[in-house]
Amino acid sequence: MEHIELFFKSIFVDNMIFAYFLGMCSYLAVSKKVATAVGLGAAVIFVLAITVPLNWLLDQYLLQEGALIWLGPEYADFDLSFLSFIMFIATIATMVQLVEIVVEKFSPGLYNSLGIFLPLIAVNCAILGGSLFMQSREIETLGLALNYGIGSGIGWFLAIVAIAAIREKIRYSNVPAPLRGLGITFIITGLMAIGFMSFGGMLTGGDDEGAQDEMETVDGMVTVQKDHKASDLVIESKNDTDNKY
Repeated sequence: MEHIELFFKSIFVDNMIFAYFLGMCSYLAVSKKVATAVGLGAAVIFVLAITVPLNWLLDQYLLQEGALIWLGPEYADFDLSFLSFIMFIATIATMVQLVEIVVEKFSPGLYNSLGIFLPLIAVNCAILGGSLFMQSREIETLGLALNYGIGSGIGWFLAIVAIAAIREKIRYSNVPAPLRGLGITFIITGLMAIGFMSFGGMLTGGDDEGAQDEMETVDGMVTVQKDHKASDLVIESKNDTDNKY
């Protein structure tokens, strides 16, 4: 259940684009055609799926305070967390180079379409943000880190493909001249972000087992029952039987 919850939250609730607006440069520049957006989105999924687990391993066994204890008790007090940014970016840059080589080899057309934005994945805020969020949220296992990386990548993929599909259709619409181009794109992105906010309560619903009820007497005649979770007031009369007509 924990894996399912983390997966869907990283896609819909904590979406890199619509919740944190990370990776907006590539999102805006490469979203003019769906085919190009799909290629870049797939590359982002791959990079996040590789770098987040790798950076989790680096964080757990190298960077955290006391992480080097596996080398011996004398290394228990070492704290290399100040190297987090450098190590994370180095891992990301390495994986991006791998993606660039693979795309150039097997899909030259996509490689030419992406142009400079493919190597710029290395400085995509969404990629680094995935590793930093993984670290700050203290994800416990390698499996959860992989889950979070894939989910975050899919969330970014859905965002850029959705805006690309809309931009392909909207070019045939009668958009006011001042809003054409990036203007209407920003407006649509804001509206989509508001829509994705509705997923915020998707996984937060719970039962009322922990609800506590409080009974108060008003003037000795009326009992007020207050549910702390729902904040509902139910007024009941103690003397219903005496007040019958």
